[in-house]
Amino acid sequence: MTIDITQLNLTNITLDLHEDGVLVATLNRPAKRNALDAVTVEELVTLFSAVPRAGVRAVVLAAEGDHFCAGLDLVEHHKEDRRPEDFMHLCLRWHEAFNKMEYGGVPIIAALKGAVVGGGLELASSAHVRVADASTYFALPEGQRGLFTGGGATIRVADLVGKARMIDMMLTGRVYKGREAIDIGLAQYLVEGSSFDVALDLARKAAQNLPLTNFAICSAISHIGNMSALDASYAEAVVAGVVNTQHAARERLEAFANKTAARVRPGD
Repeated sequence: MTIDITQLNLTNITLDLHEDGVLVATLNRPAKRNALDAVTVEELVTLFSAVPRAGVRAVVLAAEGDHFCAGLDLVEHHKEDRRPEDFMHLCLRWHEAFNKMEYGGVPIIAALKGAVVGGGLELASSAHVRVADASTYFALPEGQRGLFTGGGATIRVADLVGKARMIDMMLTGRVYKGREAIDIGLAQYLVEGSSFDVALDLARKAAQNLPLTNFAICSAISHIGNMSALDASYAEAVVAGVVNTQHAARERLEAFANKTAARVRPGD
């Protein structure tokens, strides 16, 4: 059954579904630098549970205000004075949301700006493509605040930048931005103007791909990365067997065979 995603009852995330199937999902707590409180985390679970069943072809994950996301809402965390088991279960909800993003099979392009810090970096690293602008900076300040990452940084951020760099970020509070952040893998694009405009353009390009192909790209690669080399080679062959014989690809393959398809050329 197809879900009307615009009918989701969300408070801290606004939705705008375009005619081409691109969904713009915008974090909407600018006064809190879009910090993730418990309500927002649940809304992320709700949203990304629905995305694969709503006919959405790509998502732009954006944010109101000057900052993408400053991470865990530390004011809420301080006031709640949670017990260990309570915070553990909250962390598991973060993992639920971020796993649905990474493994959901719909391309997610994050439009980054300002702070991408702590849990905000965990959120960004769950997207498939990250676009940073000149204001964007990345950090994991948990070490200085007496905390430890709980939303998947040890999995995704370490995978992006390497274990040693992640440990350095947490121990010393090191901040990355600009070309250095791109060079170590925190984002794939650095733009002088609006990260949102570029993210939207990339999402529109991705939305033109066949949904089954995008599903494989945006889920199988992550699953295969968790496997041994032997299991990964088998899984890749199975996925290729399904995707590369899909009926919907026949017109595209015919265009290639007839030399009417666009050629792959280097960018300007």
